[in-house]
Order: sequence, then structure tokens, then C-alpha cells
Amino acid sequence: MDLILWRHAEAVDAAPGMDDLSRVLTTEGERQAARVAHWLNDHLPASARVLVSPSVRTRQTVQELRRRPEISDALAPRQGVQAMLQAAGWPDASQPVLVVGHQPTLGMALAHLVGAQPLGQAMPWRVRKAGLWWLRCERRPNERPGVVVLAVKTPDLA
Repeated sequence: MDLILWRHAEAVDAAPGMDDLSRVLTTEGERQAARVAHWLNDHLPASARVLVSPSVRTRQTVQELRRRPEISDALAPRQGVQAMLQAAGWPDASQPVLVVGHQPTLGMALAHLVGAQPLGQAMPWRVRKAGLWWLRCERRPNERPGVVVLAVKTPDLA
């Protein structure tokens, strides 16, 4: 299974009393999202599912992606790694899954999946705004499953 973790692009800071889910992308965030989306449009298999947090900034991040996203409450801020992995069907989904979400959940997922740190004890890895990590769970006969990093992209490298 391929799991692609994409952090939302740069967003405005929350104003006093503003709901965190209502934050929007900055102009730079829109550019960041477009660069990574264009790379994904060239590389993401047609069969990939796209799961997006209900926040405005994550939905804006995927606007240039030529896919219809599914909004998942399991990806909302502070829902945690287990909720995210369960929503994605990791590691058993039959098709690739692109998850568009938030820190620290994405960084904790990477620490767990790539760094083999136990959930709840992992120090989150830093994922840059609009950064993307493409992982694959490989299963070979007579071996334990392993996680392989296929790609790491940031807006300046997309």
C-alpha cells in the first residue's frame, strides 16, 4: 500500500476568536499548494483516494489537484495518528491513499511508521508547510512488512 502524507500549505494565523478550522491559505500558501499539486498530478496513480481534513486550509491545498477529495473528520487537528491511519486503511488498502492533514499528527505518523517509534511515545518529525512524504508498505514472502520512503517533496522541490 502507498500512503502519501501531505501537510497543508501556509495559512494565515488565527485571529482572536477565530475557529482554527476556518483558517485560509496565504497567497504564498496558494503558490506552495499549486506547485506540489502539479507534481502530484504527474505522479499520483488514477486509483488513488484523496482524504482531506475538514479544515478550509486543507481543502484549499488540494484545489489544483485533479482528484475529488473525501473530507474526513478523522483527519481534523488533534484527532491523532490512529484515527488517520484507520481512515486511510493503512497498511491494507487496495489503492494508494493521499492524506492531506496537519502537524503534529503527520509528523507523529512519520516517526511511528518510518522511525519505528511507538505511538504515543514518538516525538513528531517536522513536516514543512505543503511538504509531502510518499511511503509504501512492502510485504515480501518470508519477511516482515517494511516501510519504504519513495519520495519527499517540499514546494521548492516539486
